[in-house]
Amino acid sequence: MTRASADVNFLFTLGELQRLMRAYADKEAARFGMTRAQWAVLAKVERNEGMKQSELAEQLEMQPITLTRLIDKIADAGLIERRGDETDRRVNRLYLRKAARPLLAKLAVLRGEITETALDGISPADAERLTAQLEAIKENVRNALQSLCDEQRKEQRYG
Repeated sequence: MTRASADVNFLFTLGELQRLMRAYADKEAARFGMTRAQWAVLAKVERNEGMKQSELAEQLEMQPITLTRLIDKIADAGLIERRGDETDRRVNRLYLRKAARPLLAKLAVLRGEITETALDGISPADAERLTAQLEAIKENVRNALQSLCDEQRKEQRYG
């Protein structure tokens, strides 16, 4: 494949892959009575218990009201709890409840199964290379986006 053909297909393929992976993960998560979004919330809180609800919204690139609704459902299921911040009563911090641990263990197995399915026929070395390349692409785009934001701020300041 030449660079020109990659230019034509890259964004379409990446977007289609993301859509398919989300649909697949949603269907699989439903086996455990979860949505992919609820799973993402639990996984993030597991990695960083005590995080602020606002920090989680930012990390998940989600509107705070949307996240609040997700957390309400997860909390009603007894999997997560909000605790007030000791220094700022406006802040909620998120913690897993004991009941979440067995579910997260099952979801970790599911994550492995989904990854195995997605990488079927790809060697471990190629999978590692692919992951490294995707990380490099992500960093390139993150830097380009940051540069655009910096330029826009300068334009707003100096007109």
